[in-house]
Amino acid sequence: MTATLVFIAPPPGLEPLVDFALDAVADADGLYTMQSIGGTQRRLYVLDAAVYLPDYAPLLSDEQCTALGLETPEQAQVLVVANFAQGTTTVNLMAPIIVNTTTYRCAQVILDGQGWPLRGDLAELTSS
Repeated sequence: MTATLVFIAPPPGLEPLVDFALDAVADADGLYTMQSIGGTQRRLYVLDAAVYLPDYAPLLSDEQCTALGLETPEQAQVLVVANFAQGTTTVNLMAPIIVNTTTYRCAQVILDGQGWPLRGDLAELTSS
């Protein structure tokens, strides 16, 4: 999968960037690079939660769904930012990136009060 994502607001810490290329990593189903387009170059790794974390079910508000133009849950792809450091991979489940798969408009949403970790160990999360 290759797509151009347009954030409805810059992701936290990446202001003022809103346009990103999402490219699949070869031979790694559900792993993508998300590279900024234009301006300062930034690259993140993101995982498709449906592939790696099938039990992860963040709750979105009506306002968040409306802002992204989501009419059905099937239109939403949930990506989580992955960080590789010191022999482990952590994922940010508190602030997933929600992509409207019809328009490729997206947002990084903060899931306050839902109990999801900011830095969850991927190996621990997938072994349960």
